[in-house]
Amino acid sequence: MVSKDDDNRKQEDMAPTKEDSLPSGRIARTARFGKLVGGQGVRWAGTRAANMTRDEEEAQRKMEARALSLAEELVEQLGKMRGAAMKIGQVLSTIDFEAIPEGERENFKAKLASLRDAAPSVPFPKVRKVIEQDLDGKISDLFAEFNEEAFAAASIGQVHRAKTHEGDDIVVKVQYPGVAEAVETDLRNMNLLLPLLKRLAPGLDGKALAAELRERIGEELDYELEAQNQRRVERSFRDHPFVKIPKVYTELSGRRVLVSEYVEGAGFEEVKKMSEAERDKYGEIIFRFFMHLLHRERFCSGDPHPGNYLRCPDGKVCFLDFGLMRTISEKTLKAEHALAASVLARDAEGVKAQLGSLGYLPEPEGFDPQMLLDQMLVAGDWAFEPGHRRITPEYVFELAEVGSSPRSPYFKQMRQMTLPPEALLARRMEALVFSVLGELRAGADWNALGTEYWGGAEPTTELGRIDAEWRSTARR
Repeated sequence: MVSKDDDNRKQEDMAPTKEDSLPSGRIARTARFGKLVGGQGVRWAGTRAANMTRDEEEAQRKMEARALSLAEELVEQLGKMRGAAMKIGQVLSTIDFEAIPEGERENFKAKLASLRDAAPSVPFPKVRKVIEQDLDGKISDLFAEFNEEAFAAASIGQVHRAKTHEGDDIVVKVQYPGVAEAVETDLRNMNLLLPLLKRLAPGLDGKALAAELRERIGEELDYELEAQNQRRVERSFRDHPFVKIPKVYTELSGRRVLVSEYVEGAGFEEVKKMSEAERDKYGEIIFRFFMHLLHRERFCSGDPHPGNYLRCPDGKVCFLDFGLMRTISEKTLKAEHALAASVLARDAEGVKAQLGSLGYLPEPEGFDPQMLLDQMLVAGDWAFEPGHRRITPEYVFELAEVGSSPRSPYFKQMRQMTLPPEALLARRMEALVFSVLGELRAGADWNALGTEYWGGAEPTTELGRIDAEWRSTARR
């Protein structure tokens, strides 16, 4: 399921630490949240009081320093807790925190995003207990072989290689012992974080965000639901010419254990070293996969992390991890398509109307239609401007600054907008895919590719024509 290089790297990174045991007790986890909120609240109030005697420039500098201190402590505490705390941090990595000093924002978001790779593995005896309880049998009876060394670990569980009695190579994802209780506590405590998050992002609709996170992260704990998601996606792409989804072994899976087909492939770092043509093809497949899910299946992946796909020896791309998913309503998807059409038509009134209907404008009368259109054109330049474009990390950073930099003409407007809960995972998906394309330095006419999905245009690339042929003949 991962490349050999990735196996070795992850094993080195996962040496046992003092954090191997989850702080799962309700009181202990609540205390960590309370310490963070209480301590920062006092310091924030102190800074505000002291600023009354400072000039405007000095006061702004002190508030930015306080915001940066809060951001750093937030990352530190979430990283120590694993479970929902780490997952909350990952999802928050797509939100613009305007109060953080401009030069530190992207670094802060990168630290939040990296929390998924910060979890150490749990000792095997604890893992064995989870597997045998969940599947009601001994490991030796369930599997012909089982590697006790985990080769991947994340916020909620870790992964082991194994073999079925029929000789199939498989991977076994196992939930950490006690993580369900820890997640439940974290989700209840999330309201404690909202005042801090509002200080970092004044325009954030904290209650709506919290409700969406509770639902999505709560679902991710249920591996039976993840297996259902994976089977749904596998059916959608069965026998696809350039996309592969691992088969689920339902009979060996449970609520806390998920068994899938093992897939050998090159990891992201290996792909980045390949030729430009190979990277372009890889990038186009990634783009097409997530656009197909969203625009043709109304199914959104909230975790398109580069560690969740592999380049197979036959050139296909294998996609992994279907825990953080959301079905988008038909009404919302139609409005999203209408919004894209309005942007492409340079219809400012249409853009404002669709943003309002989708819930981005809490008080629509306060927004200028032309400014909204201009913002969309700049922020979505890579997707809305026709012609070949090679996406670079520098370009990704440049577009990220559109809404997060006080120097941006759209900064004030962005702070007044809200992020609708239903759009949270879709915007996260788009942001992460864009970032991945930047890391690949992938090139394509992204506007032409995108309009196949949100505008019904004919394919303009060889992969597009191959995909269209497969869809016309695939059995559903």
